[in-house]
Amino acid sequence: MKVLLVDDEDDIRKIAELSLRAVGKFETCVASGGREGIEVARAEAPDLILMDMMMPEIDGLGTLAELRQDPELAEIPVIFMTAKVQKSEVELYLSKGAIGVIKKPFDPMLLSEEVRRLFAEAQG
Repeated sequence: MKVLLVDDEDDIRKIAELSLRAVGKFETCVASGGREGIEVARAEAPDLILMDMMMPEIDGLGTLAELRQDPELAEIPVIFMTAKVQKSEVELYLSKGAIGVIKKPFDPMLLSEEVRRLFAEAQG
């Protein structure tokens, strides 16, 4: 499975990418922001997007809205990775089309397992 990781923080991006590749054995591609994420999604056709919520220029919800408006990208499942996990915030993310939320800080040893679980639940 190919995962696109979108996060503006270099350290988080490096740790998550290493975790997804080494622990989860996922093929990964990365982007440092929402606009770049949309371009990488077009180029790489990932099976799943793992995306930060709080990013400069365009946040996670804005990026998700743009993905959903593009016929080529609209069906790609999105999981948000964020520290903003109040019940109302999580409900908002899910109502906008995310398939799940992973809380930051995340455990690098468990990240791939959580991604697989949320992906499988979304597939039914």
